[in-house]
Amino acid sequence: MSVVTFDPEKDPANPPVGGGLSRRELIKSVIATGAVVSAGSLLGGCGSGPGETQTAVGGVERLISLNINGKVRRVDVVPHETLAMTLRYKLGLTGTKLGCDRGECGACTILIDDTPIYSCSTLTHSVRGRAVTTVEGLQAADGSLHPVQQAFVDELGPQCGFCTPGQIMTSVALLRANPNPTREDARQALAGNLCRCGAYDHYLNGVMRAAQEA
Repeated sequence: MSVVTFDPEKDPANPPVGGGLSRRELIKSVIATGAVVSAGSLLGGCGSGPGETQTAVGGVERLISLNINGKVRRVDVVPHETLAMTLRYKLGLTGTKLGCDRGECGACTILIDDTPIYSCSTLTHSVRGRAVTTVEGLQAADGSLHPVQQAFVDELGPQCGFCTPGQIMTSVALLRANPNPTREDARQALAGNLCRCGAYDHYLNGVMRAAQEA
């Protein structure tokens, strides 16, 4: 019995096309040409000769300077990184808590130019050139607590303590803007800070006490 060998170039499903090439050969040549063009494009951006740049057009500088608690800190930050992530995991300022991580609970509240903001919803690159204050920055040089911190301790504000840094930062911002708030003023100011222990009255008492003793 004779053995019939299959020649792919004579396959009826692979007829010759223009220039004498089979369809299979034409597809191979197109693929090979595309690969060469793609490689050339990649290599074109990697030149290191005089006058050539290795920074992509429209790229974002990653090594930036931030003013954190009165000190300039240099830190490597990717474009989509939130300030909460930078503070906790790049700068070691773990007083800023990550609760919901979607701008709802207020545990991550810090001050930007004395305005309370949710750091989990703020990109780090957006605060360049602005004054960032975290709960660590409230302590005096001699180690004594800020009046709001002390008032919260005296009024038994912290229970589990997870929301406490955010409550403190919001209260500090309130008293800087309004040194003599009413209890309703304090309630409205702290409305964006959730306490899973339900110690809201204790925190309100702390704000009023700090206002009286300041």
